[in-house]
Amino acid sequence: MNILDSLRWRYATKKFDNKRILPQEKIDTLTEAFNLTATSYGLQPLKLVVISDKSLQKELTIHSWNQEQVADASHVLVFCIENVVGEDYIVKHFDNVKSTRNTPEEILKPFKQQLVESFKDKPIEEISNWASKQAYLAMGNLLTVCALEEIDACPMEGFIPEKYDEILKLNEMDLKSVLVLPVGYRAKDDMFSEFKKVRRSIDDTVIHI
Repeated sequence: MNILDSLRWRYATKKFDNKRILPQEKIDTLTEAFNLTATSYGLQPLKLVVISDKSLQKELTIHSWNQEQVADASHVLVFCIENVVGEDYIVKHFDNVKSTRNTPEEILKPFKQQLVESFKDKPIEEISNWASKQAYLAMGNLLTVCALEEIDACPMEGFIPEKYDEILKLNEMDLKSVLVLPVGYRAKDDMFSEFKKVRRSIDDTVIHI
């Protein structure tokens, strides 16, 4: 399939085949794609939790408004944001830039200091909102990758983050859950797979200037 056919093929899967498991190479593709996602300033204030423990998935379903996709999917991906993005985090990022690209410190220093000063003055809530937007970018990227790889997925905001954080012990890692993406293979009797896509016309959504 070309990319547009792939995007037409995908839908928010409502019922997964709980007998089918994604091969490891598919999971590796998704995790690599997550890591390659563009983020603001390249800071990557995100982590991805990959869950394949069925008992854990069942437990999380209760805190996902009983949406069975969480229990029946091959894997559940939880998009998390860093609770702390401060000077240490930013300096570590620029150290990585320096070692990866052999960029001289004198070139990096002005931008590094600009970011350190900027983030120092931001309220925690503003940084959290900023980081959450990066999580949405990552999910959007993975939805496209899923379509190209013929992996079914169901993007979800409908869950209780505090319960996920508690069960997955995310607080101990200075993380907070933002989005959930069950992935796997659609069940043959998922009637939603046959529904036509409902979208506004391109003339109604795209403005050419």
